Amino acid sequence: MKPGQQTSAPSGQFQNVKEVEASAKAKMEKVIAGLQHEMTSMRTGRASVNLFDGITVEAYGSQMPINHVATLHVPEPTLITIQPYDVSQMGLIEKAIRSSDLGLNPSNDGKQIRVPIPTLTEERRKDMVKHLHHVAEEHRVRLRNVRRDSNEAIKKLVKDKLISEDEDRRGHEETQKLTDAYIAKIDQLSKGKEKDILEVK
Repeated sequence: MKPGQQTSAPSGQFQNVKEVEASAKAKMEKVIAGLQHEMTSMRTGRASVNLFDGITVEAYGSQMPINHVATLHVPEPTLITIQPYDVSQMGLIEKAIRSSDLGLNPSNDGKQIRVPIPTLTEERRKDMVKHLHHVAEEHRVRLRNVRRDSNEAIKKLVKDKLISEDEDRRGHEETQKLTDAYIAKIDQLSKGKEKDILEVK
């Protein structure tokens, strides 16, 4: 399945343009939610427990998110502390953080793990901005895929004589407006995150 394509009702099941629009909007919302989720795990110069959202720990025979096996705190802007519910998991949590691509170096005192958040170098910031732009573009492509699927669904409604040519034209215009609005949301989110990454503390 291509990115942005959903496993929802095939276009043949739409009865009118409103249904196509509602489906497109729901899919576009999912694209934005996916982008927001991906952005939370991108490192800025500030400590945030969301950094570890994408990291899982092998615990009790399965892969579990860190926040399911420990409590996370940000006691100061450049430090995250992790308190495992079970101290025997400490080594596994440290290993998971070390092997992630966050470039962090955790240490423990036998009771809790301390993860200092080093200031990002200018080069690292530029790399992260590049990565951010790439991720944002991937999500714009997903929005355009939703637009394409919606336009095809509208064409099918015309072909099946379920809507008039006027509705067909209006439907395409509305789909374009929707796409533009969601692309603007991606641009706004991307700019905000870029500012966070480039801001030197």
